[in-house]
Amino acid sequence: MFWSCRQSIFAEMKKKFSQVESAAEEPRVLCIIQDTTNSKTVNERVTLNLPASTPLKRLFEDVASKVGYVNGTFDLVWGNGDNVTDTTPIDQNSDKTVLDAGFEPGKKNFLHLTDKDGEQPHIMPEESGPTDDSVQDRFIGPLPREGSVGCTNDYVSLSYSYSSVLSKSETGYVGLVNQAMTCYLNSLLQTLFMTPEFRNALYKWEFEESEEDPVTSIPYQLQRLFVLLQTSKKRAIETTDVTRSFGWDSSEAWQQHDVQELCRVMFDALEQKWKQTEQADLINQLYQGKLKDYVRCLECGYEGWRIDTYLDIPLVIRPYGSNQAFASVEEALHAFIQPEILDGPNQYFCERCKKKCDARKGLRFLHFPYLLTLQLKRFDFDYTTMHRIKLNDRMTFPEELDMSVFIDVEDEKSPQTESCTDSGAENEGSCHSDQLSNDFSNDDGVDEGICLESNSAAERISKAGTEKSSLLYELFSVMVHSGSAAGGHYYACIKSFSDDQWYSFNDQHVSKITQEDIKKTYGGSSGSRGYYSSAFASSTNAYMLIYRLKDPARNAKFLEAHDYPEHIKQLVQKERELEEQEKRQREIERNTCKIKLFCMHPTKQIMMENKLEVHKDRTLKEAVEIAYKLMDLEEAVPLDCCRLVKYDEFHDYLERSYEGEEDTPMGLLLGGVKSTYMFDLLLETRRPDQIFQCYKPGEVMVKVHVVDLKTESVAPPISVRAYLNQTVSEFKQLISKATYLPAETMRVVLERCYNDLRLLNVSSKTLKAEGFFRSNKVFIESSESLDRHVAYTESHLWKLLDRHANTIRLYVSLPEQSPGSQLRRAVYQKCGGDSGNMDEACERVKGPVGNMKSVEAILEESTEKLKSLSLQQQQEGDNGDSSKSTEASDFENIESPLNEIDSSASGENRELENQIQISDPENLQSEERSDSDVNNDRSTSSVDSDILSSSHSSDTLCNVDNAPLPLANGLDSHSITSSRRSKANQGKKETWDTAEEDSGTDSEYDESGKSRGEAQYMYFKSEPYAAEEGPGEGQKWLMVHVDKRITLSAFKQHLEPFVGVPSSHFKVFRVYASNQEFESVRLNETLSSFSDDNKITIRLGRALKKGEYRVKVYQLLVNEPEPCKFLLDAVFAKGMTVRQSKEELLPQLREQCGLDLTIDRFRLRKKTWKNPGTVFLDYHIYEEDINISSNWEVFLEILDGIEKMKSMSQLAVLSRRWRPSEMKLDSFQEVVLESSSVEELKEKLSEISGIPLENIEFAKGRGTFPCDISILEIHQDLDWNPKVSTLNVWPLYICDDGAVIFYRDKTEELMELTDEQRNELMKKESSRLQKTGHRVTYSPRKEKALKIYLDGAPNKDLTQD
Repeated sequence: MFWSCRQSIFAEMKKKFSQVESAAEEPRVLCIIQDTTNSKTVNERVTLNLPASTPLKRLFEDVASKVGYVNGTFDLVWGNGDNVTDTTPIDQNSDKTVLDAGFEPGKKNFLHLTDKDGEQPHIMPEESGPTDDSVQDRFIGPLPREGSVGCTNDYVSLSYSYSSVLSKSETGYVGLVNQAMTCYLNSLLQTLFMTPEFRNALYKWEFEESEEDPVTSIPYQLQRLFVLLQTSKKRAIETTDVTRSFGWDSSEAWQQHDVQELCRVMFDALEQKWKQTEQADLINQLYQGKLKDYVRCLECGYEGWRIDTYLDIPLVIRPYGSNQAFASVEEALHAFIQPEILDGPNQYFCERCKKKCDARKGLRFLHFPYLLTLQLKRFDFDYTTMHRIKLNDRMTFPEELDMSVFIDVEDEKSPQTESCTDSGAENEGSCHSDQLSNDFSNDDGVDEGICLESNSAAERISKAGTEKSSLLYELFSVMVHSGSAAGGHYYACIKSFSDDQWYSFNDQHVSKITQEDIKKTYGGSSGSRGYYSSAFASSTNAYMLIYRLKDPARNAKFLEAHDYPEHIKQLVQKERELEEQEKRQREIERNTCKIKLFCMHPTKQIMMENKLEVHKDRTLKEAVEIAYKLMDLEEAVPLDCCRLVKYDEFHDYLERSYEGEEDTPMGLLLGGVKSTYMFDLLLETRRPDQIFQCYKPGEVMVKVHVVDLKTESVAPPISVRAYLNQTVSEFKQLISKATYLPAETMRVVLERCYNDLRLLNVSSKTLKAEGFFRSNKVFIESSESLDRHVAYTESHLWKLLDRHANTIRLYVSLPEQSPGSQLRRAVYQKCGGDSGNMDEACERVKGPVGNMKSVEAILEESTEKLKSLSLQQQQEGDNGDSSKSTEASDFENIESPLNEIDSSASGENRELENQIQISDPENLQSEERSDSDVNNDRSTSSVDSDILSSSHSSDTLCNVDNAPLPLANGLDSHSITSSRRSKANQGKKETWDTAEEDSGTDSEYDESGKSRGEAQYMYFKSEPYAAEEGPGEGQKWLMVHVDKRITLSAFKQHLEPFVGVPSSHFKVFRVYASNQEFESVRLNETLSSFSDDNKITIRLGRALKKGEYRVKVYQLLVNEPEPCKFLLDAVFAKGMTVRQSKEELLPQLREQCGLDLTIDRFRLRKKTWKNPGTVFLDYHIYEEDINISSNWEVFLEILDGIEKMKSMSQLAVLSRRWRPSEMKLDSFQEVVLESSSVEELKEKLSEISGIPLENIEFAKGRGTFPCDISILEIHQDLDWNPKVSTLNVWPLYICDDGAVIFYRDKTEELMELTDEQRNELMKKESSRLQKTGHRVTYSPRKEKALKIYLDGAPNKDLTQD
């Protein structure tokens, strides 16, 4: 029996061992789950690392445990891999393993957590939670935060739940949210919260709202935070209110600071705030200790000392110069009080001996605080690499620390201590000064060098002995730093005095830990502590330790709720109500459907967009009321004339209507509450005399435009619903009922995409076969005209639709002083005051003039005036001789655009069809871009996006008054997709010329005349337009409808009557986003890159011709504070010499700039940003000797005398003398060198300055002209007297004109400045250099100082940086 029992036990043990062994060898499956049920959690992940044999049931249990949802109330679907297209939920009741279900071991398996049956998952009640510890074993915690350094010894909370705002930690404690890099703050706040004495004292302080703003009160915001940490049901709470009371803005959240530094600054701020209150001395009572800094003469025994206070004791990890670290905190404390001998050159001057003697200098602890703070100085400076480093050496610390061994009562018995004197200023700062904390608050009763103790020596010894015997401290907080000296992460390990359990407070994650986890924060390794051991040690180690004195009489417990002061009870109630309100709001948010809502306004005819937020239990009828108010339709249409329909905005498709479902909840109609929906809603409207159309799923939407060939108009769209399996014949019958037009003579044209107009002439074909989709656009024409029998591509219908598809609407801003304004007013008056008749006044003459002879006479007269104006401008030199006859003849070809006007048709729109030449496509070139006179920004970052934007189309150009609309569809007055056609053309991207493609521009008129292209009729229609409020208000605008296949040249000719000058005398600027303007100069380029509602600005001025470039001319003023001054825009031509361009500049300089110069009194030179470059000689030719391009910039420099630069072999440099004895710089002087010889440069400098040649020293200026440098730095910072023989080698590299050379007399001594003079000079130089935009001095980026502002906001100190 015994043996059989023993055998069965062995068999069971063997089975378990084999299971463990097989589990270790079993492959594991990594699952990454994304919660898509809520917009707040969609970006967070839950990670599970499961054995491949885990059943699917267990997978669902683990996911439910981690995300805090009730199992069975959610689904899991694939999010990647081969199953990505499979949206079927994974069967949670299956007995399959994850391996059998298609999960791949060794790879990331992405899953989406989704709603179950349209209902959101139920949140797990707070009292329920994961009870199975094995779940934690399989869980791979959250990835380390950015910037933190992970390691094998790092502690990671295993109880992390990504849904941080939903449920409280099972530990019962609340975490703190990391704002960005505020982990150091969170660690300190949690430590203070877990300190009973501090928390109780804070609760006893009462805030007086009448005396202070609660937002800026630091103690009050700490009170609120502690109350929330104690009572909140959240997993973590925010600290933004506390940091706001510090006076910090959001940028402070991105600054990581030292936790010990924060502790000191915060304690100082609390002391300032608590003045005149019971808590005034709280910080000193809890945290302040005292020590003696002494020096004792070794010859006579005389001792000088002073009393210092401290809030923390800084302990060195590794002594200076040592390669071995201290093993423990006790060892470091002994080293802290270890005295040093002052001998040799460091001897101490003894006041009693009256000479320098050997002495002992050290520190003695006199009093330890109730709460003892030890800072482990892990951050050091490596003088080899000149970088900050972190010492990761191992240093142990005990759970209980006996400090009695560090108080030495022996010196209390010494008779010399009765004579207390100063320790001597000359010895201050030696030895331990780097270890001492800054004096945080000095005890008023103890002055340096004065002993105020009146007790007898015996009493003092007795008191010291008692204190010594009761100095046992217990550890309760370890603040840990993980990372390097460059940055890292802080968290705190804190022992609760309530249950003696250790907890990890890692930002929002709070979890239980053990004593073994505390030992992991010792750092380093347990092996030998060599110099290089820390390089391979853990980067996670203790940084601050806080001990509490074990004294039953003083050790406090946390206040119970019934012991709270009355004001804290009220605060608890207030915060609880706020949290409940937030919870209710969050619950409402979780059950609120948020979906895009569209509505075509019934009167304004604009598509409006908003977000509809409706509770899932609200009915459709109630949702319509909410949408009705949201879209502000109360005054436009009655409520009963509105309904909500399912809508696809991308395809402009009405998917279905909800007849008979007015009482259905919205959650059911929309498929549950989701973060995003794959469809939208449209609030559809109708007129009272109309009925709503029924939209069924599976139908396609067709926008039908009726075309009238007689009036050449295209009516607004009518919406018709059809089925893809209908034939063309059946479709015609359907349209016939909607439009009341006969189906027998009906022609139907489908616009499938841009410029794809297909005639549906096979009656038996289905709509699907013809290419219909969810949303379609057709044009119909039904008349008895002979056009039906003409070939489709030759028919009037095709030409009209082709024109309609290519017509765009442009807004043209005309010059304010346009000479054509008088002409337009005359025409308007003759047309009966109707501005719309301007179109008729601009039509080509096709018949008898009739009663409009007077108008023709006016236009002929204006034409003669324009011709004379053109000739006058040509004679002034604006145009070359070769272009005069061409321009004149071309202008004469513009006939008086008059036509007979019928009074009965005066209200109708007429069209202008001019026979325009289309250039050979091979000659089409990219549009040249140049600057406008107003905007010099040449950025093209927003160009493409603006080209692609469009909100109207040519659909709105037609007569909209006559179309009968029997059915209400909400879209009957405007096509939602009216801009789709223009969007289809977005693929035609606008291109810009570069110097490599073509540096010139096209001439105004083609030399070969109009015989090359094929004649076509290009549509152009214009009417005055009043700009709405905005930048264009008050300007003269023209709304132009034009065929975008027209060339820029023809477009400008059409605009001539409105501008009032020939097209060669005005420029066209295209306006992009942010009102950036670029000139369009490619005259044979079409307007195909333009889209609806683009804006164009017309500016008077001669347009560029082929080979011409617009050039910006700046004046170079070398000795002025601002050396670069804009003068004017000029035009330079290819093949022109520099002298010719100077001749053309002379009259412009005189008229526009008031500069009366002669041609030999100024020069032109290259401009590279603000730097002057190559001097252009008069005989240089543009494009041959000088490269020229669009938007070119040049310097104009006025000469003091005759031009010295005669040859390209010469070199012109700008020299400036530095006078160190006077601390000043002379003005610039130009030096022209015949070669690049350094010797010649020195000779020239000696010649102009009088300095002997052998005493000349020079240096090249740095940076942008004028190479400003502070006179306090110039003498030593520049590379004076480089050892080179020529200027064109390193380190000078002076190969071009315009280099700046500083020079000095090496025998001249530098002026000696007093501190006052230096400070005054520094202020002046700083002000001067900041005005010129140059840096004062180089300074690496400094760490931002940690400050707490007691008034709640920082004062901007402009002089600090």
